[in-house]
Amino acid sequence: MTSPRDTAQERMARAKEASRQVGLMTDAEKANLLHRIADGIEARMDDIVAANSVDLQRGETDGIGAGLLDRLRLDEARVRALAAAVREVAALPDPVGRVLEERTLANGLSLHKVSVPFGVVGSIYEARPNVTVDITALALRSGNAVVLRGGSAAQSTNAALITVMREALTEEGIDAEALQTVDDFGRDGARALMRARGLVDVLIPRGSAQLIETVVTESLVPVIETGAGVVHIVLDASAPLEWARDIVVNAKVQRPSVCNAVETLLVVRDGAARLLPEVGRALLESGVTIHGDEDTRALVPEAVPVQDADWATEHMSLDISVRVVDDLDEALSHVRTYSTQHTESIVTADTAHAERFLAEVDAAVVMTNASTRFTDGGEFGFGAEVGISTQKLHARGPMGLPELTSTKWLARGAGQIRD
Repeated sequence: MTSPRDTAQERMARAKEASRQVGLMTDAEKANLLHRIADGIEARMDDIVAANSVDLQRGETDGIGAGLLDRLRLDEARVRALAAAVREVAALPDPVGRVLEERTLANGLSLHKVSVPFGVVGSIYEARPNVTVDITALALRSGNAVVLRGGSAAQSTNAALITVMREALTEEGIDAEALQTVDDFGRDGARALMRARGLVDVLIPRGSAQLIETVVTESLVPVIETGAGVVHIVLDASAPLEWARDIVVNAKVQRPSVCNAVETLLVVRDGAARLLPEVGRALLESGVTIHGDEDTRALVPEAVPVQDADWATEHMSLDISVRVVDDLDEALSHVRTYSTQHTESIVTADTAHAERFLAEVDAAVVMTNASTRFTDGGEFGFGAEVGISTQKLHARGPMGLPELTSTKWLARGAGQIRD
């Protein structure tokens, strides 16, 4: 794939060169490439799963934890899901070349603002081989080259996936240097990627709060920040019991290791006696450990005492922090204090409270009467996603194809000069 004598900077320079070809690909060419990638992933499924088994065994030996092991694991169903996600991206409209604004000046100069690729997209992430495929598919579909640093925990899996995808590029007549990895350089590769200003146009970190903070504070390359998910659900006093139970259990249990899983449950006092025993029982039956305040433990005796640090903790496991609050004002105050501005939800039958929650909560996604697990590019209809942006510049929320483009102005004249 690449020479072991290469430097990370040389690989990124080749990605920059290859990005010119990728940026000029037609809609059909990009779609065909992604179908080739999806077919290759399915054809090499045995190799990919075998490589993943090596990573899983090493991860278990190293004790990386159940949450990371779940994100790392690729079985046959998950590999097929990766290929399906690539095909979904291929079917999406081309985000490049959209006319976003147009005007003609008084002197006849014609102006068009159009969407264009960034050029080279970089990503630093942890034990998530699905990100290797998702970001590559989205980057190529939006006309970008891509440089990946996927972390040592998934190194064998990522190497297998990147080999398959580079082969697909070659088979479609596209320079395979448009897809690069700096995994084999370890932390030095990550540092090189963060310092590759001029070679990499934008860097997207995905992973723990510590990883994201490191990239945001140390990178010389512009960063789109994807945030940790200290996600809240508020059960208002009027919340329908069935909705409350089903939404909370789904948001915590369906896949607890992901960033849109709920971590803190706030229950308004006037509804606590009606809601908490049933919701707590359903959580306990699903294997969840409830970390509750004194009021919560009075209603759910099996709960363990909550610690102050729990309110700011992204558990990423079958653990949930629960607090009884006096009213919606106190719930909103708690969310403002501890939210990572990822996803927040309220369950309520009170329309005024629902609208107030939507208006006042500052997060990338704010919901009423729905599971926080819906914060996802696929669920939002974007195909795969680059990540969930929690910042406010350029992109916010699930990032799909349009968020991997920039803009430029095209000016067409007929000899005009400025007075």
